[in-house]
Amino acid sequence: MQMPVPDSRILSQKPQLTAALRKVLPADAVITDPAETRAYECDALTAYRCPPMIAVLPSTTQQVSDVLKICHQFGVPVVPRGSGTSLAGGALPTEDCVILGVARMNDVLETDYDDRFIRVQTGMTNLSVTGRVEGEGFFYAPDPSSQLACAIAGNIAMNSGGAHCLKYGVTTNNLLGVTMVMMDGEVVEIGGPYLDSGGLDLLGLICGSEGQLGVVTEAVLRILPKPEGARPVLVGFDTNEVAGACVSDIIEAGVLPVAIEFMDRPCIEATEAFAGAGYPDCESLLIIEVEGSDAEIDEQLAVITAIARRHNPVEVRESRSSDESARIWLGRKSAFGAMGQINDYMCLDGTIPVSELPRVLGRMNELSDEFGLKVANVFHAGDGNLHPLILFDANKDGDLETCEVMGAEILKLCVEVGGCLTGEHGVGVEKRDLMSHQYDPADLEAQMAVKDVFDPKWLLNPAKVFPLANSETRRGAQ
Repeated sequence: MQMPVPDSRILSQKPQLTAALRKVLPADAVITDPAETRAYECDALTAYRCPPMIAVLPSTTQQVSDVLKICHQFGVPVVPRGSGTSLAGGALPTEDCVILGVARMNDVLETDYDDRFIRVQTGMTNLSVTGRVEGEGFFYAPDPSSQLACAIAGNIAMNSGGAHCLKYGVTTNNLLGVTMVMMDGEVVEIGGPYLDSGGLDLLGLICGSEGQLGVVTEAVLRILPKPEGARPVLVGFDTNEVAGACVSDIIEAGVLPVAIEFMDRPCIEATEAFAGAGYPDCESLLIIEVEGSDAEIDEQLAVITAIARRHNPVEVRESRSSDESARIWLGRKSAFGAMGQINDYMCLDGTIPVSELPRVLGRMNELSDEFGLKVANVFHAGDGNLHPLILFDANKDGDLETCEVMGAEILKLCVEVGGCLTGEHGVGVEKRDLMSHQYDPADLEAQMAVKDVFDPKWLLNPAKVFPLANSETRRGAQ
């Protein structure tokens, strides 16, 4: 993966920049020792690594503002970082950048149960938000698989979703407002603790902008009352294509489960060895969960199981207790860790129309044969958000490169059937050179013109989102 050539002028200013940063931050919040900055050399896309010049760990919005003012004055690129769980290289540093981590910004600033919102610093982890309100019968809906570790800052940057986004939506549907620091240090408030703001939808622009426009330090999040109950059903099938057709039929029937999750045989076998959830011997399975009162749950599951049985399932297993529900979800929740124990893998993220699931799953099997690399599938089937895991050997020459080419073909396929390059992982460095496959030059120009307004010097999160040639040309012209 090509990255920009480091600017020798910036590297030569490291002593002066360090001194300036230490005037506005505590001593332990400015990290310059190469042995310590190595901890920030990559995110969860570990195939690519590059230690930053400096890492800083502010604790307040004011400190973030002070840091950005200094970096703006020095002309130094800044890479915002949440918890480093990005699977698309969204927080990958450059050699001449300052990593700005928000991990120390993890306070709850305000909670309002009557108006159903919570205001937090964006270094809080996703799961800890629910942890702060569940005692009062509330929860925060977006639930990425990494929710134990991922930060709200990264969720906003990538517009993260999760297993339950089919019913509750992704981050943008649960984000009410942000406090954001511009690259020149200006602090702006966008949205707030209410449903809709007047004027331009700037909040919709910020959510999913991947750190290109500003550093989000505080967020107002929607919290929801917990449902009366929830219950899943597990359905096994003989082929991936039949499982995909079942998903399409469920959505077409007008039923709205809270989640429809898909796993194929390689993933099922790995999770069984890892977690022992007791899944059936089948080529693919669906976990479909519904919510509501007992009567509502029974009615919804009756419709879903009737549809599933039309597809000749290997097994239909409806939960009847909390323990059975936990067992059904156990393998799905363990999937990524289980796959990591058996192979190196690259986790992709493309989104397609649900009706195209059978076709895309079939084509992925063909690509697997063509490239000689196995693919394991575990994804949010209800909204067509695919997460194919391409298995490769990082110690075998050429395997990573083959994996990347195969991954690009899968993502191009997603676009060709009417989908897009990413559903929740973001573009980062992983998909930046595929952007021209989804967008024509005029579309890319319009997106880059927005960045010109927010970050005229193109210092925020360099080498991400836009094809490298475009972004380098843009930055050089400023």
